[in-house]
Amino acid sequence: MRIPSCIQYSMEKMGGDLVKILHTRKQILGLYMLGFLSGIFYANLTGNQLGLNWGIFSEYFLERYKELEIIVSEYIFYIFRVRMIPFLVLLGLAFTNLRKVSVISFILWTGFSSGVLLSMSVLYMGVKGVILCVIGILPQFLCYIPACLVVLWYSYTYPKGQWNLQKSIFTGVMLVLGVILEVYVNPIFVKMFIGIL
Repeated sequence: MRIPSCIQYSMEKMGGDLVKILHTRKQILGLYMLGFLSGIFYANLTGNQLGLNWGIFSEYFLERYKELEIIVSEYIFYIFRVRMIPFLVLLGLAFTNLRKVSVISFILWTGFSSGVLLSMSVLYMGVKGVILCVIGILPQFLCYIPACLVVLWYSYTYPKGQWNLQKSIFTGVMLVLGVILEVYVNPIFVKMFIGIL
């Protein structure tokens, strides 16, 4: 049975688009891993000098955090500012000629920061430090990551990808939801984990 030419063309186009998407995903993952491995290397190279400023993994800091009373009205504005400013800068650069450079820089920096953070957590607390890092980003990063990926994907695949109202609504909702989860839910998770350390 012969496949009609219009269907065959559509299938070939879809196959080509799928290959491009997979290639782009591999590039993005490769950039992240390059940054991540660089962060691990940097943390191991600088060792104790870098660790002097990492009080977040000290027993004193963790005990103080457990007793900390969070003032939600102040904390929500702090988190909103800390999360929104970098996101808005990334989003703003997505509409300039610097979009690819900003995406590559953001992915490398995110990977580097993750590598340093995980290395220092292992250095100071072992496996418990890694678990603390994972708990520290949950559940809010389940919202932040998709919002950032939409902007990164748009910037990286431009001009093929186009910005639209759906992307704006999705990223806005995910960011606000992430801030709410970070303020109200995450401290409970972190305090529960610190309580069983």
